[in-house]
Amino acid sequence: QALHPHPAHREAIARIDWCVSQRQLGVITGEVGAGKTVAIRAALGALEPSRHQVIYIPDPTIGMRGIQSQIVTALGGTPAFYSGVLATQTAGLLAGELDERARLPVIVIDEAHLLANNDLESLRMLTNTDMDTGSHFAMLLVGQPTLRRRLKLAVLAALDQRISVRCTLTGMTDQETADYLTHHLKIAGRSDTLFSGDAITVIHNAARGYPRAVNNLAINALTAAFARNQAIVDEKSARAAIADLLNADAQGIV
Repeated sequence: QALHPHPAHREAIARIDWCVSQRQLGVITGEVGAGKTVAIRAALGALEPSRHQVIYIPDPTIGMRGIQSQIVTALGGTPAFYSGVLATQTAGLLAGELDERARLPVIVIDEAHLLANNDLESLRMLTNTDMDTGSHFAMLLVGQPTLRRRLKLAVLAALDQRISVRCTLTGMTDQETADYLTHHLKIAGRSDTLFSGDAITVIHNAARGYPRAVNNLAINALTAAFARNQAIVDEKSARAAIADLLNADAQGIV
């Protein structure tokens, strides 16, 4: 299995599982490359398709009307033209999916930090339907740390109070970074030592423990070591890889 489930990911997956099972609203945040999408996919991939209807919205800049239209379409409906009718239609189809088809809708909105405040408020109103009987769906807002900070604004206090599950994905520890590299090298068929301890430390510090950055730096370090005809990645190769990526970023290549 390609996924390296370090503790932060395991905690995120557990919280997502609980959020879905309890039909709650959850917020998953983390820096770019922290592994939010990986954790979401792992959690949702374990759900029974016969009992869950996952509705994934990758680009929330389509606005609330666009989000509602995608939900309606995913549930087999034709989006209504008028916004007021569309909102009612969305709520009705979400309820019907659970009540009539015994499938729990799970709405996942990625890049949720891009949502406007009025769209966030509209999502709260969507979760507000039939409060007395409990929610007919689960919703996950996934985004960068700015989302977590924005939810503390007074204008979004009602939504913030509605959130039952919160999880912030942080970077791996230095030992977890070493385990991460070992894990992926084994998947690639290598069980021998390819990174010196100093090289791992350099990569970990430069990447701040974030999996995507660790992966990119490790690949570049392996390339640098190969170019030098070295058997393993040493500190010098690791630093060369970091310098190359920094130069590429500065030139707008990456």
